[in-house]
Amino acid sequence: MAKVPAAAVAASGLVGGYAVARWTRKRPLGGVALAAAGTVAAYEWNRQAGPRAAVGLTTAYVAAFAGSHPLAKKVGAWPAVFAVAGGMAAASWAVTRRTA
Repeated sequence: MAKVPAAAVAASGLVGGYAVARWTRKRPLGGVALAAAGTVAAYEWNRQAGPRAAVGLTTAYVAAFAGSHPLAKKVGAWPAVFAVAGGMAAASWAVTRRTA
């Protein structure tokens, strides 16, 4: 099975969680998608870079989700989601690139 980078999983979780919530009009369903991707990403971060990195990146993932809400009021929903997803992907890549 092909390995998907944790950075892509995390970014996809943020974008996908918002997309599911928006298109189904069921915010909890978007939260399930967000949490599922976050769980997979956290597992990979732990495997690739250890528990400290996994805790730090998981905290950043939750902060990116929370931070997208006030940012959306300034730049719009989709731009905010893409911005935090890009930031999360960059942080994940920076932490795990040396260990992959």
